[in-house]
Amino acid sequence: MSLLARAFTRPNIVAIAVGVLVAGTPLVAFNFWLSGVIDRQGQESTVAAARRAVALADQHIAQAVHVIDDMAARGIDSCAPDSVTAMQRAVFVTPPIKELAVVGPAGHALCSNRGSEGWPRRVLSSEPLIGMASYSLDIIVTSDGQHMVQLRRAGDTDRNALTALIPASLFLPQVTRQGNPPGIYLRIETGEGTAVGEIGERPDDQHGDLFVANRRSDRFGFNVKVMTPRSRVIAGNAGLKWIGLLITVLIVAALVGFAVLMPRRLPHNPVADMERALAAGEFVPYYQPIVDIRSGQLRGAEVLVRWRKADGTLVLPGSFIPLAETSGLIRAMTFDLMRRVCVEAGQVVGSRPALKVSFNFAGMLFSDETIVKDVRDTFATSPIKLSQVVLEVTERDPIENFTLTRQVIAALQELGVRIAIDDVGTGHSGLSYMLKLGVDIIKIDKMFVDAIGTDRNSTTIVETLVDLAHNMRMDVVAEGVENFEQVMHLRELGIRSAQGYVFAPPLPGSAFLQLVEAMDTLGNAAGEQPARAAAVTTVAA
Repeated sequence: MSLLARAFTRPNIVAIAVGVLVAGTPLVAFNFWLSGVIDRQGQESTVAAARRAVALADQHIAQAVHVIDDMAARGIDSCAPDSVTAMQRAVFVTPPIKELAVVGPAGHALCSNRGSEGWPRRVLSSEPLIGMASYSLDIIVTSDGQHMVQLRRAGDTDRNALTALIPASLFLPQVTRQGNPPGIYLRIETGEGTAVGEIGERPDDQHGDLFVANRRSDRFGFNVKVMTPRSRVIAGNAGLKWIGLLITVLIVAALVGFAVLMPRRLPHNPVADMERALAAGEFVPYYQPIVDIRSGQLRGAEVLVRWRKADGTLVLPGSFIPLAETSGLIRAMTFDLMRRVCVEAGQVVGSRPALKVSFNFAGMLFSDETIVKDVRDTFATSPIKLSQVVLEVTERDPIENFTLTRQVIAALQELGVRIAIDDVGTGHSGLSYMLKLGVDIIKIDKMFVDAIGTDRNSTTIVETLVDLAHNMRMDVVAEGVENFEQVMHLRELGIRSAQGYVFAPPLPGSAFLQLVEAMDTLGNAAGEQPARAAAVTTVAA
């Protein structure tokens, strides 16, 4: 009798049947669980996309209303040179707005920030702006076919009207948080149902095949509809299905003896690796000195995180911080870093009240009121006082609730903590944060510092930001300074504090503490200030 015939004896057939049943039970349970995961993830991501789209629309309209109201309050309703200059400056510091115009009684543009006339346009629809009695919202198309949202503030009996144009494309998300195309269908409409814009191809609305979310703006009445094909979410979880199938094959093969499969490891899980590394204390602080570029004195340091693996490999934050934020580990990582700084540098920094330590703080952390207590408790027993702590708002996640964020920031400021905006100038969010959040410090991004002295536009942007910050009584810090020519330009622009490789790279704790002792020895006479400046030059070399 052949090997195949012996395999199909009655006992073996029974064993095969039992094996199929035993393997099938966990497979059915697994598929049931996986279906629940897909449904939950699909609906949550769809609702989140709708919520972000509404927040984006509200943010753009609120910015435009603020600018137009400011123009009206200053009496800007004519084509006088001063009025045109004011409109040009307002458009410059408010990137979503592409045109501000003065409109006559007949509805045509008399002049704009672009000069004697604005873009030729054709009005597709017009309706009152919900929540703003004196405003109308128009959907227009320019002569080059570009769709725009026009916000129009009615003038008084003897005054012209003011309008602001925002490209309709800015109301639509172009990428996901991971930087990928959205892969969804999204449509945004005005309060009366006029389409502002849409992205993606509208799928067939078949029951059970789509995740659908509808959200309405309570502030300005925008309606957003998002549709995510279930197949897209299933494709994102295809790996889990393969695992279930593999488990079934292994169980059947083991019971009937047809094959022996080597166990396979589960897919690499970077989040689990980060959790293990956090528990093992592998995330360590590095300190980049912040220097007074007029006196050469040390002002403090920005604390940056590095992942020092067990084999000594050093991983830079760009490789793991985005994942830490999306996975929810960023909070534990941030406070672990703070506690390490308290232990490592607490005595040295705490004994020098003028020194500040800055920590990057993800924007999402400011939406939780309990963060205030956590910050207070972290430094409660540390020599570092809360008045020496600076928290830098990062922009990876847009702030959706400005009211709550402002309340949390105010509570932190009451403790003595100072709040900074990181990378100001690289997007409209930084300017919005600057105007609305009541922060204490702005940090000019390296991109503008690199172009100072060579690019007139970048120099003008920095001048404007510095002037705006000083008028709002904010301190200014320049980032990414790499040569002394840049230092001289920054001094001329009125900037006092800077950080970058011209002074020192991010330093491990021991090197930073040595630098502090060299530049700010306790008990030094005032006459030793030149030595401090010399110490900075030495480190940079």
